[in-house]
Formats: sequence, structure tokens, C-alpha cells
Amino acid sequence: MSTTDNALLITALRDVLVGPLPEIGRRFSTLIADMAPHTSLVIFTRECTGRPRKVAGDPAVVDRVTIAELDRIRTDLTVGQIFRGKCAIAGRDREVLAMLDRTDTLLVLTPHPVPVKTASLELIQALFAVTATGIQLQVRNASPAYLAESRAASSERARTVAEMTEVHAATLETMLATLRSADLDDTRARTSARETAASALIGLRSAVDVHRELAEESTTTAFARMRGELRSLLKHREIALELVEPPVDGRGLPGEVAHGARAVVRGAVLALSDQQMLSRIRVAWTLDAASLSIDIRDDGGGEADVVDVERQLRSRVETLGGTVESESTPGWGNRISATIPLDAPVALPNRDVLTELAPREFEVLEHLVAGRRNKAISERLGVSESTVKFHVAGVLRKLGVESRGAAAAAGAEAGVKPAP
Repeated sequence: MSTTDNALLITALRDVLVGPLPEIGRRFSTLIADMAPHTSLVIFTRECTGRPRKVAGDPAVVDRVTIAELDRIRTDLTVGQIFRGKCAIAGRDREVLAMLDRTDTLLVLTPHPVPVKTASLELIQALFAVTATGIQLQVRNASPAYLAESRAASSERARTVAEMTEVHAATLETMLATLRSADLDDTRARTSARETAASALIGLRSAVDVHRELAEESTTTAFARMRGELRSLLKHREIALELVEPPVDGRGLPGEVAHGARAVVRGAVLALSDQQMLSRIRVAWTLDAASLSIDIRDDGGGEADVVDVERQLRSRVETLGGTVESESTPGWGNRISATIPLDAPVALPNRDVLTELAPREFEVLEHLVAGRRNKAISERLGVSESTVKFHVAGVLRKLGVESRGAAAAAGAEAGVKPAP
């Protein structure tokens, strides 16, 4: 490739990375379409608890591919391997092109019959490595837009699974009760039907378990991941890190809560560690049936601007329905605390929160869901920042919320897509 071609490719890759996370599969599909013509594309990552699949292309594939199928392909591959052959995907065996990145992110294509050159595959693998890392960084950063979208997706999936469980479990349990009745004489038929119904119940429970595995992270795992991130963050600083672990017997954390909590701790610790007179930072998590509480303290001289740190963290915490507070005592140190509810608030029934928005306010809300600030919104809409501030104020008032993060969460939960 020429220098010009390389420059164009890098620019195109940047466009893949900076857009809304839920649409990254479509953007990456467009990027590699000429290098590897394909009818469908799936990116699968367990980092994204709300939507682990990023897809583009043929609905017959992308709408039917299951987590179990993708997990089997991921398990069979080694990091860096490029696989070409047949795999069960979307309910039947298909020719696929698959590769697994070291971030544990999987790419699966259903290619056209046109053969793909080895050099093109190596280039696609390199582009996918950058894209997979970009996904990982977006998730770890846990922006308000990501958290809102993830919580909305997780809530919808949980609702669907719960409805499916109730309907099918009731049906199958009724079938089992009938088949156990002594009024039926054909023993062989009853045994066969009973085994079929029992297998169906096991399959249903497995589907629920998969949802829980994707949607939740054990508290000990979430805390251990945070420990590793903090030690990496402070490895070149002479600061003692004291970590108080949560109880091991508590309930699991919803994925977006785990991501959000780690992002809050990282942001606070990074800001506090800039103080000159500082030797220790203490981080504690406590958990009850309803919420996760985060407490971060230091022994600095109180010189950190904790009010500014609180302001920076507030949008993430409020997106998840939580609260954050800070205090500073000169000569004693600083404290930042946050409380995040484990469950999303129950939406009011039969209330469309978007009906009162004017067309321009709705456009602004789409950009809030995408996590953009006023300046970026004004540039994209071609209006002044003061006009954007006016519309943001109208959005907050009509949605009955007090922050941009809460507006983004309400918009995402109501089905508003992030503006490209």
C-alpha cells in the first residue's frame, strides 16, 4: 500500500473507533468490506455486558446467532489464530472466517466465495486488534453513554428472559405433572415425553444462566480486576494502597455497575495521587442487597480539588441512579464516596418520556446519549453553544431529571439511539 493509502486507512480506522459503541460492528464491516467481502459480521466480547454482540449484515445470521455458538467458536480458537472453515452459526453449519484477539474479543465473518489473500487477512487482523482494544478501553472508561446503553440493554434482556422463563416453565411443569399421572398407560410414551420435557426445562434454565453470566460479575472478580488496575496505575508511585474487600457471599454486580464502580475508583485515585504530600490511599467496597457503596480516602494534606473530582465522577454515578459526595479536611486528607444501586429503577408504566420534546431537543438528547459535551453538539448541529445549553435545559426540565447523565440514561432506556 502507498503512503496515501495507509493514511486513508488509518483515518478510516479512527472513524470506526470514535462513533457510538453499539454501531462499531457496522463501521468495522464497512472498513474491511473490500479486503474481505462478506455477508455478515459479528464481534463478540464479554466486556460489554449489555450488548456482547456487535453486528452488521444479513439478518438471517446476525439476528439468529447465539451466545452459545459464539462461545464455542471462541473456545476452539487460540489467540492470534485465523480460522477458515465450517462452524455452526445462526442455527446451521456455515463457512466462516474467524479470529480471536488477545483481548478475548472474537471476530466472525460469513465470507463471499471470493478467496481472501493472506496479506489481507493479516491486515484485517491488525485492524481488528486496534478495534478490539478500542472497545475494551471504551468499556473500561465506562462513559455515561455506555453505562446508560448497557443498563437499558441488560434490563430489556432480563425482562425478556423472565417472561420466557415464566411462560415456558409453567407449560413444561404442567406437562410433567400430566405425564406423571397414573391415568396414562403407555409407559414408553410417558417416559419419552417426560425426558423431552425435562431436557427442555434444563435448556431453559441454561439460557437463564447464560444471561446471568453475561449480565453479572461476581463481586470478588470485580474487586480483583480493580485491584490489578490500581496497582498498574500506581506502580511508579511510592503510595501505599490499602484495599478493603467486600464480603464474598453477597449478590453479583450487574456488569454496568461493576464497570462504573471501577471507573469511579480509577478516576478518584488518579486525581488524589497527584498530591505532593501523600503516602496512602484506602479504597473500600461494601455491599448490601440493594446497593454498592464505594469509599476512597487518603492521608494527604487536603490539597486536592475533590469538588472538581466529584463533578467529573457525577455523570457516571448518576447515570446508574447513584449519588457521589466528597469532603476535604486540611491537614487530614480527602474522602470521596459513592453509592450505586444494583438494580435499575423501575420505569413508570404507560409513560412516554419523549413525547414532550421538540424536534431539536430530541436531536440534542441523541447527542447526550452519545456522551457529547455542548461544544461538540454545537459543531455537529451547526448552532451556537448557548443554543445547545438552552435545548439541554429544556430536555432536563421535560424529562424531569437534574443532570446530563440522568437525561442520557432516560433517553437510552426509552430507546433513543446515540447520534452518529
